[in-house]
Amino acid sequence: FAGYISQVLKNYSDHACDGEYVSLRCPHRTTISIQSSFYGRIVPSHQLCPSRYPHSYATLIKEDVACSVGTSLQKMLDECQDRRSCQFLVNSRLFGMDPCPGTGKYLLVWYKCRPNEYKSKVACEDDKLRLSCKKSMVIAIYSAIFGRTQGGSLECPYQNLGMPMIECQSATALQLMIKRCHGKRSCSIYASTYEFGDPCYPGIQKHLNVIYTC
Repeated sequence: FAGYISQVLKNYSDHACDGEYVSLRCPHRTTISIQSSFYGRIVPSHQLCPSRYPHSYATLIKEDVACSVGTSLQKMLDECQDRRSCQFLVNSRLFGMDPCPGTGKYLLVWYKCRPNEYKSKVACEDDKLRLSCKKSMVIAIYSAIFGRTQGGSLECPYQNLGMPMIECQSATALQLMIKRCHGKRSCSIYASTYEFGDPCYPGIQKHLNVIYTC
C-alpha cells in the first residue's frame, strides 16, 4: 500500500528529443493526469538534445533558444489524459507548426497518476471537513487546495461580490492534509486560516477542496 501511494503522489516528468518516442505510464488502477507541457527549445543543444545536423550546417544556422509552441499542453491532454499509458513520436508536425525551423527541439512533460476512483470534498471557510473510509480501508490524499480559485466554488458562493476575481492558494495545504489524514480511516480538519494560514488578501472568502481515495 505504501509503495502504491508513493507512486500515486509522485510528480512524474519525462522528456524526448525530436525523432524520439515519449512514453508515459502509470501504475495499476491509476490514470495519467497531465500537469504541464513544453515543446520547443529554451536551453542550448549542448545542455539538452544535441543538434542532429552536421557540425558545418549547425554553425551556419544560429540556434534559437527562445522557441516554443502554445499547443503542447492541449496535444498532451489529447494524447494521454485519463489513459493508463501513452506513447508517440515527437516532431514539430505533431504540434501543428515548426516554431523554429533548423533548430532541434524537445518535449518536456510533467504528470501525476490519478486513482481511477476518487472522491472530492469541499468545506467553506471555518467549516469542518470530515473524510472517512469503510472498515479496513484508509484515506489516500491526492490533492488539496485551500484558498480561492478563479472559478470559485459552487458549494461556497462568495458574498463579497465587489472583490476582484483573483486566485490565491496555500502552498502547504497538500502537506498538511497528508500529515493529518493520510493512512487513517477517518480524519477531520477546519478549513481555517488558523490551520492553513491566509494565502489571500484580508476579507477574501476561501474554501478547502480535497481529492482523495480509499
